[in-house]
Amino acid sequence: MSSPKFRDLSAGSKSLVLMEFVCFSGALLLSVYLNSIFHFVTIDNLDVPFNILFIHACVFALVVQLSSLAMGLYDSKLRESFRGVVRRLLVSVAIGFFIVSLINPFYGQGALAIELLAIAALISLILTSIIRYFTLQIDFFGFNKRNILVLGAGERASIIEKRMRRDVDRQGFFMHGFVIMNGDAGHGIVNENRITLEGSLVNYALEHQIDEIVVANDERRGNLPVDELFACKIRGVEVTEILDFIERETGQIAVNLIYPSWVIYSNGFASANHLRNTLDWVFNASMGFFLFLVTWPVMLITALLIKLDEGLKAPIFYTQERVGLDGQAFNIIKFRSMRLDAEKNGAQMASKDDDRTTKIGKFIRKYRIDELPQIYNVMRGDMGFVGPRPERPEFVQQLIKNIPYYNERHNVKPGLTGWAQLKYPYGATEEDSLEKLKYDLYYIKHRSFLLDLLVLIRTVEIVLFGKGR
Repeated sequence: MSSPKFRDLSAGSKSLVLMEFVCFSGALLLSVYLNSIFHFVTIDNLDVPFNILFIHACVFALVVQLSSLAMGLYDSKLRESFRGVVRRLLVSVAIGFFIVSLINPFYGQGALAIELLAIAALISLILTSIIRYFTLQIDFFGFNKRNILVLGAGERASIIEKRMRRDVDRQGFFMHGFVIMNGDAGHGIVNENRITLEGSLVNYALEHQIDEIVVANDERRGNLPVDELFACKIRGVEVTEILDFIERETGQIAVNLIYPSWVIYSNGFASANHLRNTLDWVFNASMGFFLFLVTWPVMLITALLIKLDEGLKAPIFYTQERVGLDGQAFNIIKFRSMRLDAEKNGAQMASKDDDRTTKIGKFIRKYRIDELPQIYNVMRGDMGFVGPRPERPEFVQQLIKNIPYYNERHNVKPGLTGWAQLKYPYGATEEDSLEKLKYDLYYIKHRSFLLDLLVLIRTVEIVLFGKGR
């Protein structure tokens, strides 16, 4: 099981990516063509060779699409109104225009006028807004959904009903129904289609054009129709274990369903990229140094605001012990966002609307500015840029006792941001820690440079739209 790739996307998702690539690249070519007719901009060098224009168009499209990815516009489970989508499009096109304007002088004699790039950006915004409007109206992502049949209607199968109950959670498949199996718990499927199978599973799957069978019955010993599943498999019906199905559709690992043999035979959980492992510190330290060069003015302003808000004697930073790689403790450094007496009653988890935060603290937590001093931890090698967020030892000891496999998240370095921070809202309870662990284990299993890059790009969305804690 590997992380999602372009070939694994539904036909609707692939088509949207390709349509918008044509839209963005065509917008730049159209701006040049329209300028040759209406002369919006007076350009000395109008005879740019078509091959250079084509390169301009492809680079423009790729940069804007990368910005769109950072804004979450290619997330099939994006919960936004049309107005929200247009707002994200506006930000992504603006970022794309800014980056392309920086690249433009490197074309030398083939560089385009900045006004033409601005016109191309405007055309891109209009065209993509129209495309997005119609894709929202006709449920574009519904094309080519897989028809799913779940084998089982008990407790294990009910996790699918509970975890994927909304339409937005089922954008990649249609749920045909749940087959009642011997040994299933009685308190299982409630609202879904329960199927009593009287004939052959193979005939039923072929008759109802089932694309995939998910094995999710509670008691498998003596109750699993292995021969019929084999027959379905060789006839082109995909057979999937419920853990793999949930992992693929939700981007998390169902900790409460894990059994040791699945972990043993499953791919992942150990990075095979030896070059990455060797150069891990060099990569993170280099990125940390670059980020420091970009953000030091923000950190300086933050320090001044903290002093102005709470007095010249108020400390700017605070350190706190956290658990890192292999369970080793280290001191994390952050901008102080809470009152000095925040833990007068002992250690406690921070909550979403914590009344212990200061006025400045609420703002810097919302935009993740309080995390910036952790660049020092990254350069020291205590942390990476991407990984599970480090927790305090007091909480880790209790969570290890109560949550199975919790300690596995310490097999990689903690990070400034992570997969769980993208996929799960802020939480401060043991139940929230369990949900975040599901995403952390998914990250550990699929850890790669491309997944790290995706997390970093998507973190831009959290920062720009103030979705931090």
